Amino acid sequence: MDLIENAALASRTTLRVGGPARWLVKARDEASVLDALDWAAARGVAVRVLGGGSNVVVADEGVDALVLQIALRGVSLDAPAPATAGAIEVTAAAGEPWDDFVRAAVERGWAGLECLSGIPGLVGATPIQNVGAYGQDVGQTITRLRAVDRRTRRPVTLSAAECRFGYRDSLFRSGEPERYVVLGATFRLIPGGAPTIRYAELERHLASRGTTAPTLAEVRESVLAIRRAKSMVLEDGDENRRSCGSFFVNPVVGAGEAARVAALAAPDGGMPQWPEPGGRVKLSAAWLIERAGFTRGERMGAVGLSSRHTLAIVCHDGARAADVAAFARRVRGRVAERFGVRLAPEPVFWGAIGLDEPA
Repeated sequence: MDLIENAALASRTTLRVGGPARWLVKARDEASVLDALDWAAARGVAVRVLGGGSNVVVADEGVDALVLQIALRGVSLDAPAPATAGAIEVTAAAGEPWDDFVRAAVERGWAGLECLSGIPGLVGATPIQNVGAYGQDVGQTITRLRAVDRRTRRPVTLSAAECRFGYRDSLFRSGEPERYVVLGATFRLIPGGAPTIRYAELERHLASRGTTAPTLAEVRESVLAIRRAKSMVLEDGDENRRSCGSFFVNPVVGAGEAARVAALAAPDGGMPQWPEPGGRVKLSAAWLIERAGFTRGERMGAVGLSSRHTLAIVCHDGARAADVAAFARRVRGRVAERFGVRLAPEPVFWGAIGLDEPA
């Protein structure tokens, strides 16, 4: 096991802030994952799992734990089950770059992931919060996961139902967090299938290009263009590239609560909202942040909002993890004060840092 002591983590995250890991192991196969978990268990050491680093805020003091960096690679086409007539099942290892996997599916004409183009990170991270965008989420196509159960330190296979996917949620995020280490995921895709077009912004972008019957590739191009215009595609030279993408989850509230917020925020109408199962309503976190008085590009020292999207918190030269948390608390506090809605963060926090600390 290639164990690195006092391993830098800032360079392994998209925010580029935070201190080192006490130990780090890069796991390139299942055996190295199991070895790392056994090593940590024998010494009573905490374990943190790192993918592409696009959804984590590491404390400036670092993390006193073994960081398990997932680097398993490989994609395979599985024999379809009888119930998946007309579909194929594709398994991707957890360390596969997500957008490379999406691009390959689109190039082969396999429908089901095209609207998830441009999302940073690795395949293994996508089930954790049921990653979604522009009308699709991975919970719609994942059929099963292979993971290590940290209680038994043995590989297991979990069905989609057992993953308990919900809006930006799953068994791995709020059900039994940190119990499983994802090794790979199997996706049910449709060869020659039609692209998913159910998101208004995507529809408008395709219409602006004069595309009336878009292909999977054209949908991917539009999604990338929309994300790029919001600095949601991480690219060198973009002043907003040091971010976690969307920092807060769109809140889902009861219908009465949505009406109360609308009366406060937009008494003349116009508050964006979308129906959810069970009579609940999804609100726009970005819209609430703007109505709470924040503007794109607003900064507090070396940390601020993206100049292109109020839902992204961005680091600049000299930023620290403590600055990120302080700014996020400021945003969340003002939204709560103005509308009585408590925003939940999308990224996880490692070490002695979090949004519930005193401002």
